[in-house]
Amino acid sequence: MRPYRPFDDSLYRFADPQPSYWEATAGEPVPGSGALGGEESCDVAVIGGGYTGLSAALHLARDYGVDVRVLEAGHIGWGASGRNGGFCAIGGAKLSLAAQVRRFGRAETRRFYQAQVEAVELVRALGRDEEIDFQAQGEGEVTVASRPDHLPDLVDRARVERELLGLDSRVMGREEFRERGYASPEQHGALLLKPTFGLHPLRFVQGLGRAAIRHGARLHPGSEVLSLTKDGGTHLLETAGGRLRARRLVIAGNGFMPEHLHAQLQGRVLPLQSNIVVTRPLTAGELAAQEWRNDCPTIDSRHLFFYYRVLPDRRLMLGGRGDMGGTADGAARTQDWMIRRLGQIWPAWADVEVTHRWRGLVCLTREQVPAIGRFPDDDSVYFGFGYHGNGVNTATWTGREIARWLAGTNSLMQATPDHLPAAVRGFSGRFPLPGFRHWFARAAMLPRRLADLID
Repeated sequence: MRPYRPFDDSLYRFADPQPSYWEATAGEPVPGSGALGGEESCDVAVIGGGYTGLSAALHLARDYGVDVRVLEAGHIGWGASGRNGGFCAIGGAKLSLAAQVRRFGRAETRRFYQAQVEAVELVRALGRDEEIDFQAQGEGEVTVASRPDHLPDLVDRARVERELLGLDSRVMGREEFRERGYASPEQHGALLLKPTFGLHPLRFVQGLGRAAIRHGARLHPGSEVLSLTKDGGTHLLETAGGRLRARRLVIAGNGFMPEHLHAQLQGRVLPLQSNIVVTRPLTAGELAAQEWRNDCPTIDSRHLFFYYRVLPDRRLMLGGRGDMGGTADGAARTQDWMIRRLGQIWPAWADVEVTHRWRGLVCLTREQVPAIGRFPDDDSVYFGFGYHGNGVNTATWTGREIARWLAGTNSLMQATPDHLPAAVRGFSGRFPLPGFRHWFARAAMLPRRLADLID
């Protein structure tokens, strides 16, 4: 079966490094074992060398002594884990809070968000314990009111986050945030949510890879899995250079989900593009011109929002959604528009040179919440995906939870273990008419685009 690749082939060239700021500043790549060659075997094989797969491999090898190997189509961190905005933030779901409460109840909704807090602290702990220099930055995530009439909604949101979810959330008026954040024609107050911080995403994923190797896992970059079959009680994974036999399997593809490998994977995810641009370092005078004092990861309050932060070397990183075709020309047009908007949000920076541009994929599910589970027809296959643009902590936590489940330390070996919040248990539903799912996405985004235009 041909792999499901909804975008232009230029997004799936696994051998090509990304033209990102992260790639330019990550340092030495992970010294992996090289591409898979010949006949090999292990207890657990992991498909995907991003946050989910490497966290699972690290925890399996370090905490449980499991013989584990990771197969990655590109280099370690080639996918979304190495090219996102570096927001270690509370989120992971697009489903509204009201809808979550209706579906899962108040207690389980709170439990999901408390797990998100735990996931943020897990990333921080891994950085400390495994000596990963991921350049942590900021003390929370800021949501800026882009219009005056957006601020009351942030006030209501902060109240719900405190009272229902038990989160540390508060709102600042325009002048208070100007004193600690920045000035802009599109700044009318802000919400601060803790704990959240920014990091260098590729340094983090590479650090997970090095830690996994150090604790006994083996990594095989440049090893796209071309076919997956079952031979008795053993999974057989074939790449261009070799074959790997494994007793158990973890599938961690997220937005690059290898749907063609198994019928259970087909139609489960909706990948969407995200684009990022990074400027040259801003001068002290340029920062002062916008009264910039904010070192927190930040988003705006629009329906199709921008996310941004000033990096440790004083470059502005600005991210937003991409086009629906995925061509290089489409990405360039989207990025040009983002650069124009940069100059409207921060007029003093309208002519600042942009030095890096790139794009990647975020992964949505039909239920708009993450999915963690095992195949219903094969309990030796585990999966985790669907982080809705919030994978730094959610995927890292997912990998750890899969490792705990697989190792059986919780004595919870049922198909839908109750040690996971109800929101994330089991497969997400399939999108109807999965070959047309991106047309549905276009239709769903149109009202949001129109609302932002009206604003």
